[in-house]
Amino acid sequence: MSIVENKKAFHDYFIEERFEAGLALEGWEVKSIRAGRAQIKEAYVILRNEEVYLIGAHISALSTASTHIHTDPVRTRKLLLHAEEIRKLIGKVERAGYALVPLDFHYSKGRIKLSIGLAKGKKQHDKREAEKDKDWVREKARVMRAKS
Repeated sequence: MSIVENKKAFHDYFIEERFEAGLALEGWEVKSIRAGRAQIKEAYVILRNEEVYLIGAHISALSTASTHIHTDPVRTRKLLLHAEEIRKLIGKVERAGYALVPLDFHYSKGRIKLSIGLAKGKKQHDKREAEKDKDWVREKARVMRAKS
């Protein structure tokens, strides 16, 4: 079940491979994400020293959950992946044109996970073509509904 999605990622990138990562979160962050107060539209994922980090994700603190601590809504959060997956990502990201983008927060066995995608950037003409294809599918469905 998805909590927060990054629809902009699918518009800007071709997603070639998906990975599921755990997150190193604080208690107030978990409560905020469960309440839907997270945004990953401007976020990105980097690899540094064979570790994976989520940068730029905005998680707003709940006023009731974080009264006694100082919260930083856009702090860098560590992602938890198996070493083999990290090595695979390092190999692919170092090739030209590949990036790691966060796709969505979701629940897996009661825990909050982040789907990250190995992505290749779209050119402007690719974006326009994808938009035309979506419009065509929508129009086709509309015509089929009208006939039945």
